[in-house]
Amino acid sequence: MKLNYYPDTDSLYIDLSEQPSAESREITEGVVLDHDAAGHLVGIDIDNASQKVELKQLTLSKLPLVVQTISA
Repeated sequence: MKLNYYPDTDSLYIDLSEQPSAESREITEGVVLDHDAAGHLVGIDIDNASQKVELKQLTLSKLPLVVQTISA
């Protein structure tokens, strides 16, 4: 899973899978769910993200993962 924030457009993309998106559906204003060809959720696009989610803090709890930090 990857979280990508684009400050120039104030959008946050949560990439849940390496599969390409085949279909997108807006579920509420500015929130789009992307699905692959099999109908699995592969990503979430949030416009005006700074107004909808807390961007200054990310808390991970009990996830079996390796944390990688990439700075722009």
